[in-house]
Amino acid sequence: MSAAAVPASSDDARMSLLEHLAELRNRLIKVAVAVAAGMVAGFLLYDQIFDLLIDPYVQAAGDNSISDGRLLAIDPLEGFAVRMKLSAYVGIFLAMPVILWQLWRFVTPGLYAHEKRYAVPFLVSALTLFTLGASLAYFTLPQALTFLQDIGGDNIATAYAPGKYFTLVTYMMLAFGVGFEFPILLVFLELVGILSPAQLRHVRRYAIVGIAVAVAVITPSGDPISMLMLSVPMIIFYEVAILIGVVIERRRGRASPA
Repeated sequence: MSAAAVPASSDDARMSLLEHLAELRNRLIKVAVAVAAGMVAGFLLYDQIFDLLIDPYVQAAGDNSISDGRLLAIDPLEGFAVRMKLSAYVGIFLAMPVILWQLWRFVTPGLYAHEKRYAVPFLVSALTLFTLGASLAYFTLPQALTFLQDIGGDNIATAYAPGKYFTLVTYMMLAFGVGFEFPILLVFLELVGILSPAQLRHVRRYAIVGIAVAVAVITPSGDPISMLMLSVPMIIFYEVAILIGVVIERRRGRASPA
């Protein structure tokens, strides 16, 4: 190889890096536009979203609420801050299909052709499982809030601040949504050959303990009801991932030459 060939190769690599960064910038712009559009929708639908998210508190509070089941703002700017925060959460949620798609398109050039065909199934599965997890958190909230109120005793009346209440609700839904992505991660690791069903079966006991610890860490409320409602599906997902891994191995066995 001549000395002149080295700089040319270096220039090509540098240009490839610049193109890569330009692609990342373009995809981030698309994500930002999608989130902004979702935030506008969240801002316009604020009243409906507020009523939906406050319903668990209304169910749990009952006669124990000194604010008649409404949230109590002690800061004149809190109403505006809550509206903007909720709009941002809604914007990210509504833009999630775009975010996942742009992420997939960004990593696609580094994948093999047989790996790219999993794009749509993975995206649909990720969105479906996240939505199911967030929905389960929402329907678990009344029981969780009731437990947290009861454990404090009858001498404590409730009047939650909007910021802290909606932070708890959104973090709970996020924790459940992320927890429900657990099987996607396991199946992906099986597809790329990092994990096998035999390995998952071998460490099953440790995995169950790890799931319990992880759930205790990521569940914001820390109440046993929420932790149980998240731990059980994640353990079931672990077993499902083992079964899917077995199917993957069998298909690979049939496809490989004898």
